[in-house]
Amino acid sequence: MPGYGRPVKINPDDPEYPFVQLAGLLRARIESGELTGRMPTVLQLSNESGLSAGTVQRALSVLRDEGLIVAMPGRGTFVKRGTGS
Repeated sequence: MPGYGRPVKINPDDPEYPFVQLAGLLRARIESGELTGRMPTVLQLSNESGLSAGTVQRALSVLRDEGLIVAMPGRGTFVKRGTGS
């Protein structure tokens, strides 16, 4: 997927909640410009990270609340333009 980059990996030994870890990893990639355009799907992120779809949705909700991504029904979730480097 263009603009997606490397798979995400969650550290099971980290005391931080998994959704917080995932949101942090994705936020860093968005802010660095590594992740642009269409976001990977919930299913892709769930499969790569080993997290449930609900946990992935929670992480994406954090990023939406921060104004980093926008969900467009029927089209997908996208990084907002002007976000990142």
